[in-house]
Amino acid sequence: MEKQLTINHTGVTSKQKAGNATLKEPWIIRFTLTTISLLFLLTFLVLPLVTIFITAFKKGIDVYIASITEPDALSAIKLTLLIAVIVVPINTIFGIAAAWAITKFDFRGKNILTTLIDLPFAVSPVIAGLVFILLFGAEGLLGEWLLNHNIQIVFALPGIILASLFVTVPFVARELIPLMQTQGTQEEEASISLGAGAFTTFVKVTLPNIKWGLLYGVILCNARVMGEFGAVSVVSGHVRGLTNTMPLHIEVLYNEYQFSAAFAVASLMSILALITIIIKNIVEWKTKQH
Repeated sequence: MEKQLTINHTGVTSKQKAGNATLKEPWIIRFTLTTISLLFLLTFLVLPLVTIFITAFKKGIDVYIASITEPDALSAIKLTLLIAVIVVPINTIFGIAAAWAITKFDFRGKNILTTLIDLPFAVSPVIAGLVFILLFGAEGLLGEWLLNHNIQIVFALPGIILASLFVTVPFVARELIPLMQTQGTQEEEASISLGAGAFTTFVKVTLPNIKWGLLYGVILCNARVMGEFGAVSVVSGHVRGLTNTMPLHIEVLYNEYQFSAAFAVASLMSILALITIIIKNIVEWKTKQH
C-alpha cells in the first residue's frame, strides 16, 4: 500500500513538473506567441468590429436611428427574430430527443442517425437552399401539387424556416451527445428502478445534469439562425420588406451604396453577437464549475 502511494505521489509530481516546465518556456517564445495571437485577433476580429460601429455612426446618430427604424429594416429585424423563435425551440427538442436516443439506447441505424446529424456541417448552405428549391419550387418535385393547393414554401416564410432548420440541426444535438455519453446511464437506471417514470426521470435526473450543455447548444443555434445567409438567400427570393432577414437586408443596402444604413443594421447584428459571446462565456464558466 505504502509502495502504491509512493508511485502515485511520484506520478503526480512528474505531471506537475511537466506543467511547470511548460510554464517555464523561454520568455522570447512566450512573448512571440502571445504577440502573434494578439496581433491576429486585433487585425481580423477587433478592427473589423470597430470599423462597423465607426461607419455606422459616421453620419450621426439621427441617420443611424433612421436606418434601423425605417420599415424595411424593421421588417428584416422582426423576420429574423421570428425565425429564431420558431427554429431554436424545434432544434432544441430534436437535439434532446436525438441525444437521448443515441446515448441511452442501442438500436440499428444508430451510426446512420449520428452521421445524418452531422450532414449540415458537410453540406454548403447554398446547396441546402437549392435542395429546397428543387423540392418545393414551382418546377420542383412537389411544386405542381403545392400550386394546386395554394401553398407557397419557397420565396416565403416556410422556406426560410426550413432552410434555417436544416443548417442548425447539429448545434444542440452535437453539444449534448458527448456530454450524455460521459455521464452514462447509471443515474437514470437508478431512478427507474426506484419507480420513477421516463418523463420524471428526464426532468429530475437527466435535465439538471445537461442543463448548461443544453443552454450552450441553444446559444450557438440561436447565433447561427440569426446570422445565416447562404441557404436563406437562395430560398427567400429577396422580397424587400417581406422575406429579407437582417443579413439579406444588409447585403441589399450595401449593393445600393447605402453604406451608413448597411453598417447601422450590421452594428445591431454585432451587438447581438457580442451579447451571445458574453452569455456563452458565462455558460462555459458555469459548465466548468459543474
